[in-house]
Amino acid sequence: MEAHGGGLRLLVLAFCVAGIWSAYIYQGVLQENVSTKRFGPNGERFEHLAFLNLAQNVVCLIWSFIMIKIWSSGSSGGAPWWSYWSAGITNTIGPAMGIEALKYISYPAQVLAKSSKMIPVMLMGTLVYGIRYTFPEYICTFLVAGGVSTFALLKTSSKTISKLAHPNAPLGYGLCFLNLAFDGFTNATQDSLKARYPKTSAWGIMLGMNLWGTVYNLVYMFGWPQASGFEAVKFCKQYPEAAWDIFLYCCCGAVGQNFIFLTISQFGSLANTTITTTRKFVSIVVSSVLSGNPLSTKQWGCVFMVFSGLSYQIYLKWEKLQRLQKKRKAM
Repeated sequence: MEAHGGGLRLLVLAFCVAGIWSAYIYQGVLQENVSTKRFGPNGERFEHLAFLNLAQNVVCLIWSFIMIKIWSSGSSGGAPWWSYWSAGITNTIGPAMGIEALKYISYPAQVLAKSSKMIPVMLMGTLVYGIRYTFPEYICTFLVAGGVSTFALLKTSSKTISKLAHPNAPLGYGLCFLNLAFDGFTNATQDSLKARYPKTSAWGIMLGMNLWGTVYNLVYMFGWPQASGFEAVKFCKQYPEAAWDIFLYCCCGAVGQNFIFLTISQFGSLANTTITTTRKFVSIVVSSVLSGNPLSTKQWGCVFMVFSGLSYQIYLKWEKLQRLQKKRKAM
């Protein structure tokens, strides 16, 4: 029976890995397509990338509402919907900056830059809270920071530059790091709400975040006569192919979130971190092969440098978790 249960858990884990990888890798391909593709005989580009965030907010809001209606047992005590307003602001601005960065840097460069989340976390921890980190943790940070910095300094291929509207690498990387800063605030606020309201479900968080995201993005995209949302809708009507790519992009995000919630609930956050980290590496490979963003040998060296640091970080977390489990068994 134990072997049978272990085999079933392994099957569920494989299902989660396949779900997260397929949803987010395909979403990355669609995101790059929408941001770099030329539509129509005049080769027009979809310039209103912030519209992707509004579309995803709406799809995820509807999805989470349906999931709550289907699976909720009717229990109360979760965080009230209005409590997500501040996290909703940063969760609206952050992803918008990440998507906007694709106007200036390639998708692989964006993925690498956003993989360096540990750098601002450790910096703030040291400067603000006086936290002392171990030597191996500094090695991880050095590998990630060194890989991202070197990748940013290396010359981008002419083929990639021709696909970008206004190549400006410093601005692109700056937007990515601001995205990380806003993500940090969003995550901290969500953790605070979860601590204050322990009965808050993952679907409840998803609903609250996307509700406020929809409100803010609607105001930003349609709040005045010349707002860019009207142009985005007009472009989608003119080129249905772009609208279809945007819809699929949103569906991939919603499906991906489902698998992430399933992974965390069944196997913990460490397993989820491992799956999503390896997914980022595969996304870079897929983008380079399918989307015409060829990387040089030196750039591939930077990619391996970054993911070596991230893999070592995951190993350190796993080692720490094993020590804690041994202590609990000993007690």
